[in-house]
Amino acid sequence: MTTAQPLPGVEIWRGGVNTWDCDEMGHMNVRFYVVRAMEGLAGLAAEMGLPHAFAPHANATLVVREHHIRFLKEAHAGAPLHMLGGVIEIGETEARLLQLLVHSATGELAATFQTTVAHVTPREGEAFPWPSIVRERAKALAVEVPERAQARSVDLAPAVPQASLPRADDLGLTRISLGALSTGECDAFGRMRAEQFIGRVSDGIGAFIAPLRDIVAEAADPAPDRVGGAVLEYRIVYLAWPRLGDRLEVRSGLIGSEGRVMRCAHWLLNPDTGQPWGTSTVSAITFDLDARKAVAISPAAAAKLAQRSVEGLGL
Repeated sequence: MTTAQPLPGVEIWRGGVNTWDCDEMGHMNVRFYVVRAMEGLAGLAAEMGLPHAFAPHANATLVVREHHIRFLKEAHAGAPLHMLGGVIEIGETEARLLQLLVHSATGELAATFQTTVAHVTPREGEAFPWPSIVRERAKALAVEVPERAQARSVDLAPAVPQASLPRADDLGLTRISLGALSTGECDAFGRMRAEQFIGRVSDGIGAFIAPLRDIVAEAADPAPDRVGGAVLEYRIVYLAWPRLGDRLEVRSGLIGSEGRVMRCAHWLLNPDTGQPWGTSTVSAITFDLDARKAVAISPAAAAKLAQRSVEGLGL
């Protein structure tokens, strides 16, 4: 057993990886990381003095404003995991929380989350001040962000979203997903479950990203026999919460590449109004499925990727 550095926070979730949580890359899919994060959020809310925050009869709940996620070590079927959590900072109605998903057998980090939440009314989603018990408990739960959980390849400056359906059309962004929310995809208050954003991107990403991976793989020396992809870092800004029956469309574009990393933007849009439900930027790699490592982007591949990049694209 490997001994890792002690990690901050209290335990807020424990479980493992099911076979059906894994995708064609052989590791847990990104949507299930967010599923675990949302279960862990319920545990952290209880530690903060809101044990029923996600129950149908709750008088107050938490909605996620942003997720910053770093994916650090693959999680395969059968792997035991647990999650630690704490409070980075708390304001009048919002707080930034730390969630660390840990490989229980080794103590190594599987993923990290900086989760910005708002304290809101359950059905209307209107923000209101934290109760005094939460403020008191937040002091005891105070943590600092470890180096491995800090932003590395995405910018966490205050978001100024530019997303809309007309702008997506103007930029020529690719539609990778189109559908509507069904019953099992909503929470106790009728809002979209958070994992639906990243999950719908994951479901539709193949047709968009495969040609880009081919550019990287074909120019590599040596060229890998089999390639897939892996996400390193994500920033998701949730702007509005779709409800049962609302339609969703994801538009995607390449921002650029550097080193081994390609950076993309994904916009979750309402195709009926053209307004954004949420936006994201993501850093991803082309993944050698046999060596289980990133494929370097050669200068020749970088030049071809630059031709496919969308100037000025971001959140």
